[in-house]
Amino acid sequence: MEPLKLVAVSAGLSSPSSTRLLADRLAEAVRDELAGQDRKVEVEVVELRDLAVAIANNLVTGFPPPALGAAIDAVTEADGVIAVTPVFTASYSGLFKSFFDLIDPHALTGTPVLVAATGGTARHSLVLDHALRPLFAYLRALVVPTAVYAASEDWGSGGDEYTEGLPTRIRRAGGELAGLMTAVRDARDAQDQEEGADGTTEFERQLADLRFD
Repeated sequence: MEPLKLVAVSAGLSSPSSTRLLADRLAEAVRDELAGQDRKVEVEVVELRDLAVAIANNLVTGFPPPALGAAIDAVTEADGVIAVTPVFTASYSGLFKSFFDLIDPHALTGTPVLVAATGGTARHSLVLDHALRPLFAYLRALVVPTAVYAASEDWGSGGDEYTEGLPTRIRRAGGELAGLMTAVRDARDAQDQEEGADGTTEFERQLADLRFD
């Protein structure tokens, strides 16, 4: 069985950044969950800050340079995507939006996606529901129920009796993404086994063999 492919997209601008840190934590949670299911996974991180000039040029010319093309292919061919952006002006960053503007509107159809964001204050956490979920709903992706927002005060906090801490939310979101990834991959593998290269089902091929005999 081929390993699952997980791609984490980080739109953090600094290095290191809390956005990349959150992307890594989420990817680790997915990997741990899949390891518990005895499923192998290959993880790739796409740092948009390294592709900023290429993204701008692609928007103008319509042609992606090799590195950007490889990043787009990695996202569209993944079994699961983690998309993390810093909050700018109460929404996702322009770099984050510009990258996903380059992806064909049908390329992520049915792909499990975990959305997450970072910001200086918890007051911006609604960006997950009023900006990120609609974006990936438009792209027809399967967005997991738990979205993760990390404010500055969340790092190093385990929560209390009234609120969940960031580690708990990361584990739950990672588990949800892992579950969707395996379910979608297994369904696609079953469909591939059922249908041949010519589009015929296994039953139709067996029937044709009987007629030939």
